[in-house]
Formats: sequence, C-alpha cells, structure tokens
Amino acid sequence: MTDTPPFGPATGIGSLPGADAREAAKTATGSFEDFPFLPELPARGPGADMIGRTAGMLVELYARVEPSGWRIGDRPGRDTKRARSWLGEDLDALEEFAQGYEGPLKVQAVGPWTLAAALELKNGEAVLSDPGACRDLAASLAEGLRQHLAEVQRRIPGAHLVLQLDEPSLTAVLRGQVKSASGYRTHRAVDRQIVEAALRDLVGMHAPGPVVVHSCAPDVPFALLRRAGAAGVSFDFSLLTERDDDAIGEAVEGGTRLLTGVVPGTDGPLSDPAGSVMGVRTLWRRLGLHPGLLARAVTVTPACGLAGASPEYARRALAHCVRAARSLADNPE
Repeated sequence: MTDTPPFGPATGIGSLPGADAREAAKTATGSFEDFPFLPELPARGPGADMIGRTAGMLVELYARVEPSGWRIGDRPGRDTKRARSWLGEDLDALEEFAQGYEGPLKVQAVGPWTLAAALELKNGEAVLSDPGACRDLAASLAEGLRQHLAEVQRRIPGAHLVLQLDEPSLTAVLRGQVKSASGYRTHRAVDRQIVEAALRDLVGMHAPGPVVVHSCAPDVPFALLRRAGAAGVSFDFSLLTERDDDAIGEAVEGGTRLLTGVVPGTDGPLSDPAGSVMGVRTLWRRLGLHPGLLARAVTVTPACGLAGASPEYARRALAHCVRAARSLADNPE
C-alpha cells in the first residue's frame, strides 16, 4: 500500500446548512473524494452548535444550556444527551457514506481556549476566569477527543484522521478581549506560554495523526500554533495582511500545511476557480516561494463554516473548492 498523504487538496471547514445528517454526510464525502470531513449541523439547535457539540464530548464534565449560554453542571442533563445523540447520528451517517474509504478524513472540535471563553462556571463567569478550571477543562477535552477519535477510527478503519481544533476566540484570549459576564470588563489576557502549552498537550494527544487549528478571525497567531505542534493552520484568506507574510513564509518553509479559506461562506456569486486562488499565487510570488510548493503546501477550503449558506450554495461552494485546488495544482505560476 502506498503512503497516504496527510492532507487532501480541498476540504470543508465543518458546518453545513440543514438538519439531515445523511444528506450532509453524502455531500461531505461526495464533494471531497480525497479529504472528506465529519459534518456539523448547528441548525438542529442547542447541542448541535459547535460549543454544545464539543461540550457533549467532555469526560466527567457536563454542560447545560442557560439563557446566557452553555454552563458547567454537576451531571449530564438533556442538553448533554441531545448533543451526544446528534453526534452519534452524524457518525452513523458518515460511516454509511464512507464505507471502505482509505485516506485523510477530518473531524472537528472546539479547541480548549475558545471552549474556556464560551463555557460558563456555576457563578456565570467564563471558565477562562479560573486557571484551575481551564486546566481541568483541557484535560477533560483531551480525554473526550481521544475517545471520539477512537470511535471514528473503529467505524472507518481505513481513515487517516486529521483533528481540527476550532479556535476563533484564540486571539481574543491572548489579547484580553474576552468580555466578562457583566459585559463591562474583559478577562485578563492569558500568558502566551500557558496558551501554547495547553495546545501542545492536546496536539500531542493525537500524535502521530496531524492536528490543524482553525480560526476565521483576524490576526491568527501562526508562529504560536506552529510551536504548539500544529501540522496545519486553517484561516480566512481575505483577513490576511502583509503583517502576516513573515509568519506564513516561515510556516510554509517549516512544512506547515495552509488550509486557505478562499471561497465565501455565505451565498453570493462565485468567481472562476482560477480567480478564487489568484490571491494565493500572488502571496507565493510576494514571499518568493517556489510555485512547485503550492499544491504540497495548500488545501483549499471555504472561508469559514457554511451553516449560514443555502444548501444549494453550500454544495456549489464545496465543488468550487475542488476546482480551485485543481487550478492551483495545474497552473502554480
């Protein structure tokens, strides 16, 4: 058997519109023959949203929905059970449509820092406000993800699992921009070394499988994520500025995969596939990188999740990612 590349040329971010798990799995596996993903369907309601879905994976920590959001509780309630039930439904559907698949397969979960910024303690403040609670949450998440990945592997034995950690709040955590429960102040910035160490522990948990960190917020901390061991960084390409050039150049030369979000995540006209990746080619020239590296270094994705798109547009956007990736491989100059 030949070595399977750790990443494919194009994939989705995670969320899709609608509430039909079988239709979503059919779309995710049918659109990406080389790099399918486990879809998420937040339109089903609390527990199918990204925070609730990941909270349902936690081990010996439970969360329930309060008017203000998800809050840690003492025992599993109906919200936890609902989250786990929907995840099971999604895995059943993926198993059906990925029968016999061999190759990279991406599964997503919220990373420890975005989870700590979103989940509330019993007093209503974010877990982020308590360093001990942050450590407990990260440990619970690591164990939950270990079990989740083992379950996916059991169902699809030929898959080479890629774990995507969704960290849209990471920059806000590092900068002390996460608001308190009152909204009148912000939580203190978390030390970069503590942030990096927690991510490194989680990345190491999935070794030797690759871990990608995704954020569709501005100012993604590329260098920190590389030091934490991320094999790839997924981001909204339109939010890059020339300030990111050095970090991106170093990432590519260090072998980090770039999952470039170049296809809009909400309904609108799509350019021709070559036009969608023109900015990537321009960046490559600006950085003086070899064009031959493009196909080996870049995976094409939507700019962010597609939960807010129409089902018809979501299907077109995913197919467009595949065509854009082919354009990049065929004409790297």
